[in-house]
Amino acid sequence: MFDAIVIGSGMSGGMAAKELCELGLKTLVLERGRKIEHGASYNDWMQPWDLPTGGGVPEEVLEKDYPIQRQCYAVNTATQQYWVKDSQHPYETPENKPFSWIRGYHLGGRSIMWGRQTYRYSEMDFSANARDGHGVDWPIRYADMAPWYDKVETFIGVSGENDGLAQLPDGKFLPVMPMTDGEKLFKTAVEKNFAGRKVIMGRCAHLTQPQPHHIELGRNPCQYRSLCERGCSFGAYHSSLSSSLPAATRTGNLTLVTDAIVHSIITDPKTGKATGVRVIDQNTKKGTTYEAKVVFLCASTIGSAQVLLQSANEANPRGLANSSDQVGRNLMDHVYGPSVMAVMDGPETFHRGRRPNGIYIPRYRNLDGQTEPYLRGYGYQGRVMRQGWHGVAMGAPGVGAELKERIRHPGAWMVGLSGFGEMLPNPENRVTLSATRKDEWGLPLLNIHCEHGENDKELGRRILEDAKAMVTAAGGRIIKETGKLHPPGLGIHEMGTARMGHDPKTSVLNKHNQAHDVPNLFVTDGAAMTSSGCQNPSLTYMAMSARAANYASELLKAGTI
Repeated sequence: MFDAIVIGSGMSGGMAAKELCELGLKTLVLERGRKIEHGASYNDWMQPWDLPTGGGVPEEVLEKDYPIQRQCYAVNTATQQYWVKDSQHPYETPENKPFSWIRGYHLGGRSIMWGRQTYRYSEMDFSANARDGHGVDWPIRYADMAPWYDKVETFIGVSGENDGLAQLPDGKFLPVMPMTDGEKLFKTAVEKNFAGRKVIMGRCAHLTQPQPHHIELGRNPCQYRSLCERGCSFGAYHSSLSSSLPAATRTGNLTLVTDAIVHSIITDPKTGKATGVRVIDQNTKKGTTYEAKVVFLCASTIGSAQVLLQSANEANPRGLANSSDQVGRNLMDHVYGPSVMAVMDGPETFHRGRRPNGIYIPRYRNLDGQTEPYLRGYGYQGRVMRQGWHGVAMGAPGVGAELKERIRHPGAWMVGLSGFGEMLPNPENRVTLSATRKDEWGLPLLNIHCEHGENDKELGRRILEDAKAMVTAAGGRIIKETGKLHPPGLGIHEMGTARMGHDPKTSVLNKHNQAHDVPNLFVTDGAAMTSSGCQNPSLTYMAMSARAANYASELLKAGTI
């Protein structure tokens, strides 16, 4: 019997495990994927000439095994080990309504491959549904989350700068990464020509100046290699493997089990409380049951919904914690796809290293009430960098010494901007279990139905329009643009399938991420999100996980769950 079971070892599960273990709870972490080790399992040492097929996964392999995962920019031979084979892990979608579910089944999950952009949600985000009536009201506000944002930022290490913006609250930051000279010019042009818009450096979970607690965990400063999606042997960016799981391990309270696919959460028919978790060994397909006093479900937005639906029983015929019929519903991802690339005049200077971060333009629409003909808003991520030798040499004529001399000099300044917009909650965007098809472990396949609404599409149009205007104002000459929305899922910010709310009739979780129907069950990953905002959400997942773990510990000590 464990004090706590945490299902999932990624961003949320790792943070929940750390907090629970540090609070003295004997904690079991269940990971459906294989075990990998920080540093030893990474390929970040490989040089371009070490990579098989020059880093490109053969087309026939991509087509056969990775038709969905290949859509992610980070898929190459150095990272191939992290991405699931779509051929082995299928799911269903309606015809002509794709959903791009990007996944990694291994210890640490997608915390190994994440983009590391780390932003707080604001009071405006937590009150959005209440203001315009879409979805249900969040049961928490920024004041509830602020101390937990502080705690998580301090622990993981976030480089950034306090910018004094209400829509993007300041935080506990390490020294900011510097802008390039081209980005400084772009910032000046945008802020001069567009009142209310700010261009800031991205806030990212990289150690620019490690603190003593980072060094104790063996973490070192960022080396500006920008090979992050391979895993970082230096421990320069936060992942479950580099920081939260090691922190949990050193307490002596952590037990890790990998290759453990969760079948269902077991409940006591008399009390309705969770008593344990059934798992299937990924390799042997044998079943095992683990018991605990409290369960934290952190299997990812879609994975957590799947577990709850699979946990249906006589008392819970629609799935566990689903008296509201909201489990699986309100699936969201950020509105993503519209982008521009341009050539920009700039100074005859060059930047050194490969900075694993870019600039950020925080949301500037509908800040003070509803001022636009669409709801919510959007922000941008991008960068302004000079072309390196590979960009200059690609397709360039010439051979020999003359070509070598020419590519020794940097190329043009290139500016790229991509938007991320807020997708509205919609109960018809949902995850259900297939009635007819099962995977190789005997579990029902998931059916994912998710499509953009009219407001989402309008945001996409405005994202492209504004991006073009900003780049042009900075003197950029656009060489590529797209207004096409990527399929939901490809923003890799899915959320919302077990939302928080005040009313058990319309939500799954209360203000502490505690299931309304099952008092010792907590869901703290993206499934808990009540609306999506337009910021990268991982920091909020981690803050909710830490907050809920501390609350659960208090309840256990009081004997109330």
